[in-house]
Amino acid sequence: MTDTAGRLLALLGLLQSRPSWSGPELAERLGVTTRTIRNDVERLRALDYPVEATRGSIGGYRLGAGGRLPPLLLDDEEAVAVAIGLRGATGVAGVAEASRRALAKLEQVLPARLRPTVEAVATVVDHAPGNIDTDAPDPEVDPEVLRAIATAIRSAEWLRFDYGDQGGGDQGDGDEGDGDRDDAPRLVEPYRLLAWLRRWYLVARDPGSGEWDVFRADRMRPRMPTRRRFEPRLVPGGDYTAFTMRQVAVSGWIVHARLRIAAPASAVLDRIHFAVGIVEAVGPDESVLLTGADSLDTIAAYIGMLGMDFTVESPPELRDLLRVYADRYRRAADAASVT
Repeated sequence: MTDTAGRLLALLGLLQSRPSWSGPELAERLGVTTRTIRNDVERLRALDYPVEATRGSIGGYRLGAGGRLPPLLLDDEEAVAVAIGLRGATGVAGVAEASRRALAKLEQVLPARLRPTVEAVATVVDHAPGNIDTDAPDPEVDPEVLRAIATAIRSAEWLRFDYGDQGGGDQGDGDEGDGDRDDAPRLVEPYRLLAWLRRWYLVARDPGSGEWDVFRADRMRPRMPTRRRFEPRLVPGGDYTAFTMRQVAVSGWIVHARLRIAAPASAVLDRIHFAVGIVEAVGPDESVLLTGADSLDTIAAYIGMLGMDFTVESPPELRDLLRVYADRYRRAADAASVT
C-alpha cells in the first residue's frame, strides 16, 4: 500500500480492531517496514490521534483515549448491523434523535453496494409497539445516569445516588418497595446494568448490610463520584439476570400486590413465569403471590389470567379497582345476554 493517506486510514482501522498490535504485525498487515509504521504513528499523533506505544518484548501500539475521534472503519456486515441497530434504538432519553443524526451520517458514506440492503430494511420493516404488557408509558433514562453507573461499575467504586419516583410522588403500593421515596442518599457497590422489558436496572450490594438489591435506573440521580473502590463479590446464585428478574417481581415495580391464591404453590408456578412474582406456599391448597407492575390496572388485568380464585391482601386500592372491573364485565355480560 503506497498511498500514505490510505495507509493511515488502514492503520487506524487496525488499531480500532483490537487492544494492541506489535510493530512487526502492523508492518506485515500493511506491507511496509516497521520504520514506516513508526513514521505513520507519528503522523497520526500530529493529527491528534492518541496512539500509545510501549517498549520491550511485549511492547506495541494501541489507540488511547482522548484526542480526536478517529474515523469509524466498518466492514460491510458491521455497517449494515449498525444502520439497522440505529433504526431501533429506544429507551434512553435523546437516543432516538442522536440515532437519527448518526444514521444520516452513516448513510451518506455507505458504499453503493450496501445501500439497497439498508434501504430495504428501512422500507419494508415496521416496528410494532413494544409496550404491550402495561398501560404505563415506558420510562426514559438520562444517558448521563447510565454513564455514571457504568463508570462506577467498571471502576469498582461505590456509587452514591438519590432514589425515588421522578415525577415527585409514587403510586401507593402498600409495600416498602424500591419505588418509595427516601431523602437519605443510597450508597452501594454497583455490579451490573441490565436492560429488560424496555427498562434499565442496576444490580448492587449495600456495603453496610451486605444486602443485594435491584434499582431502576430511571429513578436514580447519581451524586458526585465517591472514588472509593471495593472488592467485587458474586451475586447470590451467581446469575445477575435471574437475580434481577426475581427481585423486580417483588420490589422493582412502581406498584406491588400481595394476593392469596386458592391453589397450591406448584399450580400457580405452572401458570406464571418466575419473573412475574414470588410464590409462597401457605398450605396444601393455598399460596401467596407477591407481584407488581407499573400500574394497578396492569395487575388487575393479569390477575384474571391466572384462572384461579384469589383474595387481595394488599393494597386496598387494588380491591377498589377490581370492583370497577367486575361491574364493567358484569354490564357487558348482561348486555350480551339481552341481545
